[in-house]
Amino acid sequence: MSTRAYAVRIAEDPADLEACFAVRKEVFVGEQGVPEDLEYDEFDAVAVHVLAVREDGTPLGTGRLLHGAVAAAKVGGDLTVGSLGRLAVAQEARGLGVGVALVRAIEDAARARGLMAVDLHAQTHALGFYERLGYEAYGPEYPEAGIPHRAMRRAL
Repeated sequence: MSTRAYAVRIAEDPADLEACFAVRKEVFVGEQGVPEDLEYDEFDAVAVHVLAVREDGTPLGTGRLLHGAVAAAKVGGDLTVGSLGRLAVAQEARGLGVGVALVRAIEDAARARGLMAVDLHAQTHALGFYERLGYEAYGPEYPEAGIPHRAMRRAL
């Protein structure tokens, strides 16, 4: 893939959401073997989804933000903390800064909703990526969908 420009935006229409789900299917279900019934959940209907697309409209990456009551169970009950999740970058777009742009867009969406911090459940191989973006790991390692994870948080 060339290093053509890409844009990151909030996914607002059905076509954008389909693109988000297609990237997640490619990365989580296809590459990592996560069962589809675990990948898609009831939170998809209420999450703020972000989408990175190449100039020609090709989806490159996605992520989502949960906030309010739906995020509370994931972040220890604190309504001022959002939950970043389902961050996925298509293999062809890795190394182009798409992941960083998606995380920052999710953080911007969290700030716009008055949140004070963002939590996430990082696959342990990705801890360094999130640490470089200011996230700090806490708590023990645990399995999620059969993959080792750690909880992380960043104050906004």
